[in-house]
Amino acid sequence: MKIASRSLIVTLVIIVIGASRDRIPKVPAHASGHWTVAGAKARLSEVIERAQTDPQIITRHGKPSVVIVSAEEWARKTVRKGTLAEFLMTSPLRDADLDLERVHDQPRDLEP
Repeated sequence: MKIASRSLIVTLVIIVIGASRDRIPKVPAHASGHWTVAGAKARLSEVIERAQTDPQIITRHGKPSVVIVSAEEWARKTVRKGTLAEFLMTSPLRDADLDLERVHDQPRDLEP
């Protein structure tokens, strides 16, 4: 479906907070920028509009579950800042005299 009437294209990005969500304190669902799942579903257009200026947190059972950010913010946060090789070449540890030793343990037994 193509919508030509809007000049602003909005990409909805949801970032899932993984296992660490148990350590995040509960937040009130009515706080600014915080939505319950039901509230976000019912007012999705408003959530998307507010996400253009500030991240919007959707809570499940009172705990943060996902964050919705604007496409611009997502692009800014995920832009690649060089290659792994460039990162390693500019590392302050590149010329450090590190004494690294390989451990020569026996492989673990996979048989029960």
